[in-house]
Order: sequence, then structure tokens, then C-alpha cells
Amino acid sequence: MTTETATVYRLAPAVAARLVGALLCAVAVLILASTILIAVVDLHTVFLLVPVVLTVVLLVASWWTWRQKGWVVRFTPEGYRVQWVRGVGAASGRWKDVEDAVTSTVADSPVLVLRLRDGRSTIIPVQMLAADREAVVRDVQEHLQRGHGLTKW
Repeated sequence: MTTETATVYRLAPAVAARLVGALLCAVAVLILASTILIAVVDLHTVFLLVPVVLTVVLLVASWWTWRQKGWVVRFTPEGYRVQWVRGVGAASGRWKDVEDAVTSTVADSPVLVLRLRDGRSTIIPVQMLAADREAVVRDVQEHLQRGHGLTKW
């Protein structure tokens, strides 16, 4: 058993800001629709508290989710796991099952592709990660070497 800890890469701030912006736009539309409904149906303005409370609940739930599960990629001594990425392919795998790791470009965005021995692959968009692209590649190379039983001189 190794004493090495997991390496965790969280969501890049620019991507997180876009997600929060989309959430706030959706909430604004909800409040606008509620305001129009209250004006048209001639309801009491206290009913406007419902979307406001819903907004607070949504923001707190989003904050809690990203606090607990806000990581995108996790590298452990045994393998890796990717979450929150559409089109990732194989979302997890063991280092012993990884045939090779290559960098590529998908939709004009740099990605790291982990090709597995069974023909599947994992695509990790490095711009989603709050880390330097080269540092992520070096980290994957080190994990691959250790996972295959290779050591540095």
C-alpha cells in the first residue's frame, strides 16, 4: 500500500463563473415571470417571496454541491476519475489499464486523452481545470509511471 495521496483538480474559475452566470440568469427569468404573473393576476406582492426564497435555496445548494463535489479530475495511486464533463468517454480507470496518454485538440480546445487497453478512451479538457496544462500532463505521466511499476532514476 502506498502513502501517496490523491491529486484533485477543481473547476477553472472562468468555467465556474459561466455556470454561476447561467444560474443567475435563470433565476432572474423566474423572478421576472413571477413579477409579471403577480401584476397580471393581481396577487399580493408577498407571493414574490416564493421565487426569492427559491433563489436563495438554489444558490446555497449550488454552493454546497461545488464545495463537496467541485472537483473535475481526481488522480489516485490506483487510477483516475473524471466528473462533470460531457463526452468524457470512460469516466474512470486504473493506471494499469491505460495504454498511453496523448495531448490533442477537440473543438479547438486542448485535451488530454488517456487511451485504455480495451479500446476505450478518456478525454479530459484541460481548460476546465484550475491548473496549468503542462502540470496536469506531468502529473498524469508520473501517475502512469508509478501505476505501471516504473520508477525514476
